[in-house]
This record gives sequence, C-alpha cells and structure tokens, in this order.
Amino acid sequence: MTDNEIIEEAIRLVDEGVSVTFPVNGNSMLPFIIGGRESVILQKPIAPKAGHVVLAWADGCRYVVHRIIRIDGERVTLMGDGNLAGTESCFISDIKATATHVVDDKERTHYLYNRWRKSAARIWYWLRPVRRYLLAIYRRAKK
Repeated sequence: MTDNEIIEEAIRLVDEGVSVTFPVNGNSMLPFIIGGRESVILQKPIAPKAGHVVLAWADGCRYVVHRIIRIDGERVTLMGDGNLAGTESCFISDIKATATHVVDDKERTHYLYNRWRKSAARIWYWLRPVRRYLLAIYRRAKK
C-alpha cells in the first residue's frame, strides 16, 4: 500500500466514527509531536478551530498533520510547529481528521488541548523569529 492509500483508509475509518492511531513522520511538528517516535489519535473533525492539530489535504497536493493557525471563512491556514516559515492552505472541507492525543514511544497518551499544551503552542507560535535556534538546541539535547 502507498502512503496515500493508508491515509485514505484512516480517513475512511475516521468518517465511520472510529478513532485511529496514526504514526507521524518528519520533524514538522517538533517539539510537540516527534516524528518517527510518536503517533496521534485521529477523530472525526467537529468545528475545527485555530490551535487544533489536523490531518488535512493541503495546497491541493498532499496530506499533512499540522496546526491550524487561522480560519477565514472557508479558507484555513496551517503551519507545522517545527516549521520556521512557510504555511499551507486548504478549505475546511479538506480537513479530514482532528488529532486529539499524542501517543509516545512508551504507549502513554497525552491530550493535545489541556491548558499547558494550548498555552505552550500559543507561545511557540509567537516565537517563530527564534524557532531556528530553539529547535537546534532541542535537537542537540535529544541526541
């Protein structure tokens, strides 16, 4: 199966009301979701809001698990927490699932929207000008 076929099967299950644990790859959601080590639990999206982490068909060409940074009518702007600049866009209808929890490498689940994580994500967003340095420190500390 290709990656897109696996993602589409996960979306089909989410549409049927099943929660799906989905592995995340890459570094685009550092430091909140560690690609290759952690997974997210996906559920059917209900009233997506800025700050939510979603699985979406972005820019009409690929699926991403990124955070919503803005909603303007039907247009949604997404950005990975580990990205230094660049955003993606989609329509609300392109949001296929909402991530509700992170599952770490010890199989512990962590709710993505508790007060601490929501505050940390807001602060992290405003730290965009210095993310490059913070992420470099983080990556060196994790090695």
